[in-house]
Amino acid sequence: MKEAVHIGRNPSTEPDLQELVGRVALGDEEAFAGVYDAVAGGVLGVVRAVVRDQAQSEEVAQEVLVEVWRTAPRYRPERGSAINWILTLAHRRAVDRVRSVEAAAARDHKAALLEQVPAYDEVVEHVEARLEREQVRRCLRTLTELQRQSVTLAYYRGLTYREVAEALALPLGTVKTRLRDGLIRLRDCLGVTA
Repeated sequence: MKEAVHIGRNPSTEPDLQELVGRVALGDEEAFAGVYDAVAGGVLGVVRAVVRDQAQSEEVAQEVLVEVWRTAPRYRPERGSAINWILTLAHRRAVDRVRSVEAAAARDHKAALLEQVPAYDEVVEHVEARLEREQVRRCLRTLTELQRQSVTLAYYRGLTYREVAEALALPLGTVKTRLRDGLIRLRDCLGVTA
């Protein structure tokens, strides 16, 4: 009869992983060291296959092993082997890391795009201002000469009613009437509702 050839450690001298996880659930640090030795390479391999970045893979693998320590009481042997439970934790944590990194990259990209967009569209602002000026000029041409002079002096040069009356050599009451009539015409021409 031939003897079985084993590569690596002799399985008969190794403690059962399921038993070790059970002892870890009770807070046995020595048992955790055994679990760590038994699964660290496999955990890193699973994580590395998903994450691809060596430094992040090592970080995630360490998080998985800490999670094994913390959640060992939740392990249920009837649901599967201890190694499958641990490698499932590793795969889930690795996928979560990839998603988190992708989401962060997407947020950074979106933030960078928002920083590039001006707070307002300068071209639109200039066009609208030009159109408004043209409309005001067009409406000013509909006023009588006296109304146009009165409005121009009062609103474009900032003169008071009295100063407009003096500049045009007209009585104050006449200037006030011409300004009121001119402003009403402008309002109607511009389509402004009171």
